[in-house]
Amino acid sequence: MKTVNVDLGDRSYPIYIGESLFEQPELLTRHVHGKQVMVVTNETIAPLYLAAIESMLATADVQVDAVVLPDGEKYKTLETVNLIFDALLEKGHNRTTTLIALGGGVIGDMCGFAAASYQRGVNFVQVPTTLLSQVDSSVGGKTGVNHPLGKNMIGAFYQPQAVLINTDTLKTLPPRELSAGMAEVIKYGLIADKSFYDWIDANIDGLMAGDSELLAEAIRVSCECKADVVAQDEREGGIRAILNLGHTFGHAIEAHQGYGNWLHGEAVGTGMLMAADYGCRSGALTNAEVADLKAMLVKAGLPVAAPSDMSIEDFLSRMQIDKKVLDGRIRLVLLQSIGNAFVTSDVDQQLLRQTLQQGALEGY
Repeated sequence: MKTVNVDLGDRSYPIYIGESLFEQPELLTRHVHGKQVMVVTNETIAPLYLAAIESMLATADVQVDAVVLPDGEKYKTLETVNLIFDALLEKGHNRTTTLIALGGGVIGDMCGFAAASYQRGVNFVQVPTTLLSQVDSSVGGKTGVNHPLGKNMIGAFYQPQAVLINTDTLKTLPPRELSAGMAEVIKYGLIADKSFYDWIDANIDGLMAGDSELLAEAIRVSCECKADVVAQDEREGGIRAILNLGHTFGHAIEAHQGYGNWLHGEAVGTGMLMAADYGCRSGALTNAEVADLKAMLVKAGLPVAAPSDMSIEDFLSRMQIDKKVLDGRIRLVLLQSIGNAFVTSDVDQQLLRQTLQQGALEGY
């Protein structure tokens, strides 16, 4: 087992990464401080892992309840979060309760938002079961839900007590979900670590084949990268925004297509290629670097063209409803070079339109 620490002073917490972690109850029970636990999961994950979590908690003298939500990005709404509140109130959970998010990014975001809101804040623990949630959404304290007009527009920064990453859960992950998670892994190399990017490139076939040692290493480095950025800028007032490489383009795709029709990682993968395309047009990246990124995304099973039914104006209108928009100006995360990202409002509209034309209407 590897442990990565998120350094936030008195709100610091560990990320445990390894195999067979569901067989080590103390990793979970040491972070349960009251006498009540509510496990929040979904109808896909519950049959696979809910019993294992309940067995871990059986070693502690606590009341254990569970709420099983519908599965899918389209259910990442305030209405679904209210089902968590219903369960907490019906079972009499007080402010010393601990919520456990067992599932992918949708469950983690909603459970965290519920924990931030219930009785003005209760403890919670992340137990992510998808690659995307293990390397990204479970770490850093971003919680929330979608609105029909924009993704993740309603939420809170709220840190977990711990993150428990049992890599065994990747063995039951559908290939499409593995691909979606790999987009976020590639992102870390692009924004902050060229050597990691080169390592991914060299090992992409093994990673996509499910090699457990390679995946564990990819998760560790990704978590270390995110933990470092979050420790510097917890509430995204500065450097943390680089974690959104490809997301402004990607969120526009998700919102326009309908949440869940494109997986988040699929949209981010295409968005990163669009950001690289803009970087090439502005002179920061070479054509060869963009081609290499495209080849890596293809090997990861990710789409490399935006939906053909999205016009330039569709993109621009969606991109205006983005959390990074400041004083009406679109801000993009771009690359100065592979491994070096920055955020800017100085966006050349002509180049942006060329990128949108290429990505949506012509493809790469």
